[in-house]
Amino acid sequence: MKKYKPTTPSQRNAQSIEYRKVLTASKPLKSLTKGGKRNVGRNNQGRITTPHKGGGHKRALREIDFLYNKIDIPAKISTVEYDPNRTAFVGIAVYADGEKRYVVLPKGVTAGHAFVVSEKAPVEVANRLMIKHIPVGTFVYNIEIKPGAGAKLARSAGTFAQVAAQSEGYTNIKMPSGEVRKVLDTAWASVGSVSNEESKLRNLGKAGRSRWKGIRPTVRGTAMNPVDHPHGGGEGVQGIGLRRGPKTRHGKQAYGVRTRTPKKYSNDLIVSRRKTKR
Repeated sequence: MKKYKPTTPSQRNAQSIEYRKVLTASKPLKSLTKGGKRNVGRNNQGRITTPHKGGGHKRALREIDFLYNKIDIPAKISTVEYDPNRTAFVGIAVYADGEKRYVVLPKGVTAGHAFVVSEKAPVEVANRLMIKHIPVGTFVYNIEIKPGAGAKLARSAGTFAQVAAQSEGYTNIKMPSGEVRKVLDTAWASVGSVSNEESKLRNLGKAGRSRWKGIRPTVRGTAMNPVDHPHGGGEGVQGIGLRRGPKTRHGKQAYGVRTRTPKKYSNDLIVSRRKTKR
């Protein structure tokens, strides 16, 4: 991690990643990027569904390959790049037939590293194969939920899942949250853990950097008026009073409350629920 001399108040606690030691390219490949409007927490009706999002620096969207449908064609990583749209590092994979695609890079992979997507691929970092061919205890990332649908699980910086068991056409996967769930063993996964594990150690140092990233301020409910939040009002600092527990601004229970849909289609695939705060 990179620390700064406290020449300004914002740099006193700032801590960032030493990108110069990791990245090999400063600009993305133009043919694999596109512009686009970000949703910034709004739905298709323009209503806010996720608060505290908006603004931020303009971004170029990298077209990341999560399908990995070039099977049995070896590829080599040519660059290690920063992507403003995700916490992990990305890189350009150059396949033997000349095609280039952006992929999420695993930990320990640098420019020049070769990998292959194949059922018969060796169990090595960055290689991708069916989960049924991966030994129990192996760390995996970019995991499919449905075969051929593309990677959906364990894609952010420093994360990994672990193959826990193999039985009766399913593989038990221990997720980063601690949840254990079953996945069809014909789904694909990549071997290793996602790069940039130091991402969680960053300290932005000032509120302005959050705004550059598109993160808007978060106001405490206790600092609001009663009309704006269940925790609002009162003289000085107040507790939650006679309520059952903390509430969201919409009056719903928060912290330690299970929010999963009771009749969700995938409930049968959950072997062990993740731990929630109490």
